[in-house]
Amino acid sequence: MAFKTLKTRREAISLAALGEAIAERRLVVGPIIVPRNSGNRRTAAKQDMLDRIAKLGGDW
Repeated sequence: MAFKTLKTRREAISLAALGEAIAERRLVVGPIIVPRNSGNRRTAAKQDMLDRIAKLGGDW
């Protein structure tokens, strides 16, 4: 335990319970579309890595 003197107002929840709560929230809210970086300032090394990922069928 990191904080032996920490007093919280609610009980700790398990990761499984947290996952269920997040899944329920996502069902209510629906998909969230986050804008992606346009990629105008990528270095050559970064662009090369992205090209290799795309070649393997990935989507970064």
